[in-house]
Amino acid sequence: MALVPFDDRDGQIWWDGDLIPWRDARLHVLSHGLHYASAVFEGERSYNGNIFKLREHTERLVESGRILGFEIPFGMDAIDAACRQVLAVNGLTDGYIRPLAWRGAEQLSVSAQQTRIHLMIAAWSWPNLFGDDRMKGVRLGMADWKRPHPETAPTRSKAAGLYMIGTMSKHAAEARGFNDALMLDWRGQVSEATGANIFFVMDGALHTPIPDCFLDGITRRTVIALARKCGLQVVERVIMPDEMQQADEVFLAGSAAEITPVREIDGLQFTPGPITEMLLTDYEALVRMPPAEVAARLAA
Repeated sequence: MALVPFDDRDGQIWWDGDLIPWRDARLHVLSHGLHYASAVFEGERSYNGNIFKLREHTERLVESGRILGFEIPFGMDAIDAACRQVLAVNGLTDGYIRPLAWRGAEQLSVSAQQTRIHLMIAAWSWPNLFGDDRMKGVRLGMADWKRPHPETAPTRSKAAGLYMIGTMSKHAAEARGFNDALMLDWRGQVSEATGANIFFVMDGALHTPIPDCFLDGITRRTVIALARKCGLQVVERVIMPDEMQQADEVFLAGSAAEITPVREIDGLQFTPGPITEMLLTDYEALVRMPPAEVAARLAA
């Protein structure tokens, strides 16, 4: 499949309140967000024309900006409406939506008090991150880079700069023939893949790391709610690398990855099994429900 460059596509992008042609959505090379990673973003999916958990994504976007020290100059209702607008104007019902807020080019130094905050929203067709045959499971290599201590980085935000080590880790894993990388944290505990949370099925229960230095993903929280509705015990705890061999099933969860089984972690072999398949089936049904039905389905 040929790669379509992201700067040369048909369509419309929402930019600071207006829809503009896709190819005209350009910023200055001296933008603060490019030089100092003063940017936050979201990754969202729409199914049957509904953006799954849109308000939760918008709330996280706004809060991420505040953690980085800036206010996005649009209210949450306006951001939600813009996400729906850009999806519709591009003729998408099932698609991926990317809001991004960043500091502009008015000031270029570590201090950026005079910069203007911009917001853009784009949408495009993007199937599952790992393809249609993901039930066979993906292969993860262990990353050399680690998720940082929360006192050294704004780990509660979906900040662009935090993904640099994810890119480096994924590239290194791909060079070794893996699909993605599994990252430990600064303590040596299991944390997450480069862009998705991880779950382990052990003795019939669902185990997942405590998100104290990485995002408590929206898909992660959804999976936990679905599992509990199915009567599964969910254990959020410290997981050390040598415990992974005890798992019967492993899977990733994230907006881009959705639910994707794992068949290998750096030599450890796993078989995608019934609990992963059940949660994947439930998740795929859930995301295609109208928003009001989603809330009712997940209600305690």
